[in-house]
Amino acid sequence: MAAQSEIAGIQALCFDVFGTVVDWRASLIAEAEALGARKGVAADWARLVDAWRAGYQPAMDRVRSGELPWTPLDALHRMTLDRLLAEHGIAGLDEADRAALNLGWHRLRPWPDAVPGLTRLKRKYIIATLSNGNVRLLVDMAKWAGLPWDTVLSAELVQRYKPDPATYRAAITFLGMGDPGAVMMVAAHNGDLAHARSHGMKTAFVPRPAEYGPQQSRDLRPEHDFTIIARDFEDLAAQLGA
Repeated sequence: MAAQSEIAGIQALCFDVFGTVVDWRASLIAEAEALGARKGVAADWARLVDAWRAGYQPAMDRVRSGELPWTPLDALHRMTLDRLLAEHGIAGLDEADRAALNLGWHRLRPWPDAVPGLTRLKRKYIIATLSNGNVRLLVDMAKWAGLPWDTVLSAELVQRYKPDPATYRAAITFLGMGDPGAVMMVAAHNGDLAHARSHGMKTAFVPRPAEYGPQQSRDLRPEHDFTIIARDFEDLAAQLGA
């Protein structure tokens, strides 16, 4: 439990989204399996989805390095999907099928505690995304999953992917906070929180031990001295007095 002095000045919470708020893995596997059933295409869809997510950071690295110009995450996801379908020998999906599957990232299901926890937190704090997802993706996801954001902050707004300092600094500025400590970053990922903390933000670690499936070995526990360690969003709300 964080000391009251550490949380007294917090006015806004920024949330990582993929894995922290929504269950991308189970959602995308279900989308892919349903598409495969409709099209009569058999594949190891869980393996494809895991490879798709594994391509997330390498795709953004191509933008970070300047190999690619600024490219929204939707387009990066589609580039990775097309490559993986070929590599995995999955045929029989036309352009409309591929586009629909790529839009599965817009229809990710929230973890069970996400909506009730966010609803509680919203009563006391500004709640916002701080995600590498592009704006339309995040807006569509919010409408689909009933996520009650006050505002959507995206790497797209500054055309820099986390953990570029510009993403965290922009969130603090967009929220009108002169003091970075008035903003708390909430994530299930140690690295994201460590970067946020380095820019003066408060931090809350919420573990999602099923994010990467039954064999998950990363981010099972906090690896730094974060402001709050919470079981889930309901516990986070309780610790923050919401």
